[in-house]
Amino acid sequence: MDINKNEKDNKQYFFDNPKNTKWVMNIFYACCVLVVVLDFVINRHVYHSWENLPAFYPIYGFVGCVVLVVIARWMRTFLMRSEDYYDDDSLEKISDDNGLEKATDENTHKGANNQTENKKIGDHDVDA
Repeated sequence: MDINKNEKDNKQYFFDNPKNTKWVMNIFYACCVLVVVLDFVINRHVYHSWENLPAFYPIYGFVGCVVLVVIARWMRTFLMRSEDYYDDDSLEKISDDNGLEKATDENTHKGANNQTENKKIGDHDVDA
């Protein structure tokens, strides 16, 4: 059984070979060049005058991606939390708006426990 494990560990996948990675990237670059060249050949129905600029859509897409990255880096400053944020025990348990307090099981509340205790065998009222 150890032989099969070693065979799996030594298996080389498609992108493990640098030649294959380079080959795929060259195809990607060729597709990008083809799209830019087709932008000059294909007649588009434009609604705004700036859409007539050469390579408008590729430039628009690139600028849009850059803006998204810049905004995400800015938002990271106030949205990012420490790695152990949810493991912090100093946070107090707060009861919800209905006043239902936490039960011993953290997935249920005290009201849900009372419902199960008051259930009689054969009772058909379902209150979920």
